[in-house]
Amino acid sequence: MTTSTSQQTTPVRTSRPRATRGTLTAHSPSARRTHPAAYPTSRPRSRTAPRVGVRTRTEAIPTTLVVLIPAYQPDARLPRLITRMQGQCPGCAVLVVDDGSGPEYAEVFASARSRGAEVLTYAVNQGKGEALRRGLARAAVNWPQADVVCADADGQHTPSDIAAVAARVRSTGRMTLGVRRFTGPVPLRSRLGNDITALLFRGATGWALRDTQTGLRGYPAGGFGWLQEVPGDRYEYELSALLKAHDLGLAVEEVEIATVYEPGNTSSHFRPLRDSARIYAPLLVFTGASLASFAIDWLGVMIIFAMTGSLLTAAVGARIISGTANFFMNRRVFRAAPGTVVRTAVRYTTLALSIVAASYLALWALTGLGVPLGLAKIVGDGTIYIASYLIQRRVVFREKA
Repeated sequence: MTTSTSQQTTPVRTSRPRATRGTLTAHSPSARRTHPAAYPTSRPRSRTAPRVGVRTRTEAIPTTLVVLIPAYQPDARLPRLITRMQGQCPGCAVLVVDDGSGPEYAEVFASARSRGAEVLTYAVNQGKGEALRRGLARAAVNWPQADVVCADADGQHTPSDIAAVAARVRSTGRMTLGVRRFTGPVPLRSRLGNDITALLFRGATGWALRDTQTGLRGYPAGGFGWLQEVPGDRYEYELSALLKAHDLGLAVEEVEIATVYEPGNTSSHFRPLRDSARIYAPLLVFTGASLASFAIDWLGVMIIFAMTGSLLTAAVGARIISGTANFFMNRRVFRAAPGTVVRTAVRYTTLALSIVAASYLALWALTGLGVPLGLAKIVGDGTIYIASYLIQRRVVFREKA
């Protein structure tokens, strides 16, 4: 028994007054101008194409959509999905990646081939991320004019939802996520996991995505190159792809889809502890350096104030120590380009001076109200942490394209 909510196509709303409805953008100018290779302004055309309205007998109609399905030990739902996709999207290509399922699943993949799918088979299981990378690389070569929509093989993505995501990619030329509403009898593990990940992701990037773990994602034709550089071979790949998209200043669309779960989710190969650690690792890396620097800063304030009795000396001295450590840690975290130490140091120093002033004013105000120094330090700096982090990520350690 599954639970399904009715499908709707819902634009993402942002707080920016000039943002395009239905779009999340990280930077200005637009992603299309900044990264034309990732988001082409027009679809590639054959130079030998005949005049409009004229088609030769031997000319093939170009495929404009590829449905990419990574599969590991699938059941009969995979061939059924392929059949339904052919009815929902006539002319689309279906590419299945057999990620080391083993010979006992050969019949399922044979059935998929008989229904028109191309199947890539690998002898050893490499993980969903590697399967997606390999499938995207094959699609870029075989169907260069086609958008790609990635879907799961376990029946959680309906053909109509796949078509809705494909339509949004085709109309906008942007990466599109099929997002679930998580209503009805959704497993608590899935509901909490998505909420926690979305919260951490928003803290790290500022993007308020509703479903960061969805496997239903669409990518525009000609924009697959950056996906080959995304780290992670298993479930963490999809979250890392969102982080990479944010780093590149790309745009993300969201389309609401049905929420489908089977009792117990028995077909899932997700390992709660191990795979959750992989998924959260990219976010934890982003926040770990700042938390370490905060600990250094807090300890420095307490020690210097105990030695000097001067609040100003303690605030400034501790920030110099922690700021130096944070600068070199964040150069690694944000993968600053080689040879940019001087430029990033100047921008970082400017930001650090502003943070020192804000930190001192917060300590002065809170201790003046009777808040203990240690607690005042936590409360005061906590309020400016997110702003500081986002500025470092978007301005200090980011070189203009």
